[in-house]
Amino acid sequence: MLWLAYQLTGDKKYRVIAEQSVDSFAERMDNRINVDFHDMGFLYGLSCVMAYDLTGSEKARTYALKSADCLANRYQEKGRFIQAWGEMGVPDNYRLIIDCYMNLPLLFWATEQTGNPRYAEIAKIHAETAIETVFRADGTTFHTYFFNPETGARVGGVTAQGYSDDSCWARGQSWGIYGLPLYFDDSGDQSQLPLWYKITNVFLNALPSDLVSYWDLIFGDGSGQPRDTSAAAITACGLLRVEKYLKDSSVYDAAAKAIVCSMIDLYTTPQGTESTALVSDGMYNWPKEKAPEGTIFGDYFYLEALAKLIKPDIKLFW
Repeated sequence: MLWLAYQLTGDKKYRVIAEQSVDSFAERMDNRINVDFHDMGFLYGLSCVMAYDLTGSEKARTYALKSADCLANRYQEKGRFIQAWGEMGVPDNYRLIIDCYMNLPLLFWATEQTGNPRYAEIAKIHAETAIETVFRADGTTFHTYFFNPETGARVGGVTAQGYSDDSCWARGQSWGIYGLPLYFDDSGDQSQLPLWYKITNVFLNALPSDLVSYWDLIFGDGSGQPRDTSAAAITACGLLRVEKYLKDSSVYDAAAKAIVCSMIDLYTTPQGTESTALVSDGMYNWPKEKAPEGTIFGDYFYLEALAKLIKPDIKLFW
């Protein structure tokens, strides 16, 4: 968010604080503080890759590459996927999750930087495995998919943060809506564009009257269930990202703008309140965790969508 603000305003105060955060991420990596899971793109792409791209910081580049190694080291040959979280190889952890599409750009970037094709190869293999497992035939998605650690055989899809194993977690669907265009960009392979249309139309057709999704797509108006503004923001970003691959993007462009406008009108946090969040009604893991609430990831993608609409050529990590 700091790097976005710096690009939008040119105000060096954002750059100063963002560069200080690189030191924090370096310390985190050096001391192995909660880095043994797959979300290295979210963490180090948005901080260190952006710092390197915008300032040329070699320190930022070094730690971004170290984070790519962390991600690549979670690749499981049996099953051909990047393990999401937990101790490697343990049956209860032997799974991928749809969120990881957002981490794959870090691996492609690492190949560009080093010339080592292995990073991109892992990203492509994982993406292909995910396409064959987490995307259902009806255009909905599993959040997570298990494999047999001894054989790599596919076991089945379940949810971790959605309503049920056979429902459709809204934020998971949004990761697919944004993640597939990123894969098109990085791999040069747009063969799954029909899949993108399918999952996107399912999401849009499930939206309630104000266009901000409930936390699971099984719910609609009158359900009394909480929303997830983060899923709406991520989807808006994905709709804006895919435009170059569509013969006519007008419907999806209009949908992105309508979702963002609804968030502006109905879900932005009023000034003068105690909350520091940009938008309300975010969701981490309902009903296991507190909700609704502001979320840092919801705020980030909301700001990214606004930034993209204001300055279409703004530099992003993704």
